[in-house]
Amino acid sequence: MTDKPSVLFVCVHNAGRSQMAAGWLRHLAGDAVEVRSAGSAPADTVNPAAVEAMAEVGIDITDQRPKLLEYATAESSDVIVSMGCGDACPVFPGKRYEDWKLDDPAGQGVEAVRPIRDEIRSRVAALLRELSPAR
Repeated sequence: MTDKPSVLFVCVHNAGRSQMAAGWLRHLAGDAVEVRSAGSAPADTVNPAAVEAMAEVGIDITDQRPKLLEYATAESSDVIVSMGCGDACPVFPGKRYEDWKLDDPAGQGVEAVRPIRDEIRSRVAALLRELSPAR
């Protein structure tokens, strides 16, 4: 890894879980980590329930847009965290991979998304501690 590690969060639609994870990492790490997110089949917009759930904890993800997972983005990332993208996630030797089993917030109301948001926060905080133990 370089001085500034890069983390790529990947889920199918890049509209819920990966967007919340990216939001948490930007919030918790500041500019110490390059944060990326993408999807194997991106949606048109970020899930409104995910936006609302993140706003409740003071994190604004309204400016984010689902992006297609590109080979170059994955190849240049230090850590790739998948969240249900299955075989669509490319594998590169020497990369660190994590697969987070999380409920999919698609089609759910904010009440159902809150526990997913909170679980993601815990996992992102643990990942950040591993990436920068001196923080």
